[in-house]
Amino acid sequence: MKRSPLASVGLHAALVCASAVAVFPVFWVLVTSFKPDARAVSSRLLDESTVDNYVRVLSGEKGDFLAWTANSVSIALATTVLAVFLSATAAYAASRFRFAGRRVLLRSFLLVQMFPFAVLIVPLYNVLLALGLQGSSFGLVLVYCTTAVPFCTYMLKGYFDTVPAEIDEAGRVDGLSPFGVFWRLIVPLSRPGLAVTGFYAFLTAWGEVAFASALLSASDESKTLAVGLQVFVQQNRTEWGHLAAASVLVALPAVALFYPVQRYLVTGLSSGAVKG
Repeated sequence: MKRSPLASVGLHAALVCASAVAVFPVFWVLVTSFKPDARAVSSRLLDESTVDNYVRVLSGEKGDFLAWTANSVSIALATTVLAVFLSATAAYAASRFRFAGRRVLLRSFLLVQMFPFAVLIVPLYNVLLALGLQGSSFGLVLVYCTTAVPFCTYMLKGYFDTVPAEIDEAGRVDGLSPFGVFWRLIVPLSRPGLAVTGFYAFLTAWGEVAFASALLSASDESKTLAVGLQVFVQQNRTEWGHLAAASVLVALPAVALFYPVQRYLVTGLSSGAVKG
């Protein structure tokens, strides 16, 4: 049905307004990052613009930013690799094999997503304490996997369902084991789905604050970026310029990761939604 000119104007106006609402907070943080702290709350866009905030943050004058970055990168990459591997193998098993407790397993993955982070902090802290991993980066990686693996498994299970089962049969005829079929045939064909789940797992660990604040040690060297930003929020004042500059720097790796995988995102999400 052809849209009337008035409907087109209204639609585009609504899209412009929605885009402005979504972009304005990011734009304002970017503008604030170039302002000195004394001018950070000024309504003027360019008020004594300077790059001193970035220099002080990167130089370590306002916290060990480079150490925080190294911690966040290592934790996020470890979470991504472990979560994608575990969720891919679990999703493939749930998609291709019929075993006792399969439906219960999938429903338990869905049930886990219903609990907010705040409810899980205490029990997960006790588990890490019993394992001797409290305060360690590896313990935090395991905690992030408890959040990422259920969602990624559910998404990849739907994606694997769209891959023809005849491919598995052809691989077994050629003498491949079930894991060989998965690793050599299914994984290369599932790159869009793996890219989506990997991106989600990375973001889960990269910007998370609650678990990192509660489960990591209080030393400055072990903090992640999201936790380290708290040094700019003091009891009597907030260093808005430095906080905005650090926030922009924290967002850059996620943006840089988005562009290589963006071509897989739509394909992976739409393919995984065909059937569950």
